[in-house]
Amino acid sequence: MHLSVIGSGYVGTTIAACFADPGHQVTNIDIDESIVDAINAGDAPIHEDGLPELIEQHAGDDGTGRLRATTNYDTVLDTDVTFLCLPTPQKEDGSIDLSIMEAGAKQLGATLADKDDWHTVVVKSTVVPGTTEETITSILEREANKTVGENFGVGMNPEFLREGTAVNDFRNPDKVVLGADDEQALADMYDVFDPLIDDTDAPVVETDTRTAEMIKYANNGFLAAKVSLINDIGNICKEYGVDAYEVADAIGLDDRISEQFLRSGIGWGGSCFPKDTAAIRAAARDEDYEPLMLDAATELNDRQPERLLSLMDDHVDVANERVAVLGLAFKPGTDDTRNSRAIPAIEGLIERNANIAAYDPVATENMRDHFPDIEYADTPKAALGGAVAALVVTDWPEIENLHDEFDAMATPVVVDGRRAIDRRDGIVYEGLTW
Repeated sequence: MHLSVIGSGYVGTTIAACFADPGHQVTNIDIDESIVDAINAGDAPIHEDGLPELIEQHAGDDGTGRLRATTNYDTVLDTDVTFLCLPTPQKEDGSIDLSIMEAGAKQLGATLADKDDWHTVVVKSTVVPGTTEETITSILEREANKTVGENFGVGMNPEFLREGTAVNDFRNPDKVVLGADDEQALADMYDVFDPLIDDTDAPVVETDTRTAEMIKYANNGFLAAKVSLINDIGNICKEYGVDAYEVADAIGLDDRISEQFLRSGIGWGGSCFPKDTAAIRAAARDEDYEPLMLDAATELNDRQPERLLSLMDDHVDVANERVAVLGLAFKPGTDDTRNSRAIPAIEGLIERNANIAAYDPVATENMRDHFPDIEYADTPKAALGGAVAALVVTDWPEIENLHDEFDAMATPVVVDGRRAIDRRDGIVYEGLTW
């Protein structure tokens, strides 16, 4: 099929390249000319494992030609199915901001007004239940002057891609959720995903758009609560001198629990868990329901960075002293610093008047937007040199493999928020949960 993907962020670029791999013809549409130029040159505009190889293979002068990028919405007219992969950022009250999605839907609808043949639009962005049906579809109908179910179809296909492993997650899904309110839209979605379903034998959840929207929030809300629960248990283990990871290994053997997402530490961040838990909590309150469990999960998560700092305070006064922050991305494998736990950790160090030396293998420039005035080191050893304390925030392999580098510290106090560093003689080691 010929697909168009509107938006070339972490999700849009990844699915565009992944859809091209099994043979679909894909056009990626974005307003940022620099991103468009990068893709057409065969270069990945974001850091994502496996993505540069896919874009090089299918875009650029030496590629298969199955992937191209453009700023021109009219190219939609030559495609069969359009995926909307636009940002839904968080407002101050936690609810999602639909302005970018609404603008994209308006432009798409105006474009589809000139198309006589059937076209299916699939919402890929994370939106609260009812948005696809009540907001996006209404805009498309108004701007295209057409009726959904008669002249075009609308579906909802939530993404479950983790940054850093998004390509692998796309290729090996644990489920494919296809939400649609008309048969033709559902059939088109099957035509798009059939190669992936046939190759992986992934289970298909066939439902309506509203339920598909809720599945994404339920998925992330459950995982966020699971991480916060194991962090709570880990904090208790710390007080009793018990190894929380040994406890987690044991309870993870229970198939009702499983071992996934039982790595206690400094907490969850990124673009999905914080935004999605905030959005569904705000939506629930709009319906006069208090989401107590998700509120508690969020509150505990917000406390973890300060707990890391308090463990540091037990050993050293960092006022006017050098402190190394190791890891800035919200997780290894990505350059994304959105809601990274390093942000509140650095803010806490600034409040303590510390001199901060930060290191990350790929996320330095993104974090520089948040903190332009702190020092950024090229290597972990450079960050550690002369430091009175080191905070481990992201468990990159480059950080997990550190050993003798800690000998360059003035006082070797290492506070580990990710269970990344091995205890050894010569350092004062504090783990969040050990």
